[in-house]
Amino acid sequence: MVSAFLAHDLLWGMTPEQLPTDAPAWVAESLGAGQPVVVRRAVSTANHIAVGVRGRLREQRFATSIAIAAITRRVTPEALCHVDIQRDLPALEALAQLRPELDACGSVWGVSGSAGFELASGFEALHEGSDLDLILRTPQPLARGQARELLALLDAAKCVVDMQLQTPLGAVALREWAGSSSCVLLKNATQACLVIDPWNPQEQAA
Repeated sequence: MVSAFLAHDLLWGMTPEQLPTDAPAWVAESLGAGQPVVVRRAVSTANHIAVGVRGRLREQRFATSIAIAAITRRVTPEALCHVDIQRDLPALEALAQLRPELDACGSVWGVSGSAGFELASGFEALHEGSDLDLILRTPQPLARGQARELLALLDAAKCVVDMQLQTPLGAVALREWAGSSSCVLLKNATQACLVIDPWNPQEQAA
């Protein structure tokens, strides 16, 4: 089954009652406060989507699943590109700085990670040292020269910016694809593997 839900989507509708009995107390607290869950890059079933729950601390991440029937709202990373919140933080300043250039790049992009979570939910997840996490939808191959130009743009921002290229076969870090190594790490729902071309399905089939 090909899921309509993609990694980094934010979903609402999961309640503490839907958690497994061994879930830590902080997970129920997060859901009880009305926080969304984040779609994970993992295998989902016909009726459930693999998701993660965020806590207040960086190390508080809990993997579980949500029933599709329970989902009441979905926000994608690309829906957050032009959302603004009034907080004076480097990650948000970097987003404002990069927005015009990314809008002009010709590809669909989005905001993920802590910034995406805060922009979508209103729950404070960013701090002074937070990176800015972005995604770029790349259904067609992105030339390595273009990747280097894009990386140079990101590296001029006001904080560390990490971008994932979302290929039809999985995700690869822009920083790796722009680098000099012939192989890059491609992550999908079932595995992480080294490939030469993250758009070539024959490499994963080998």
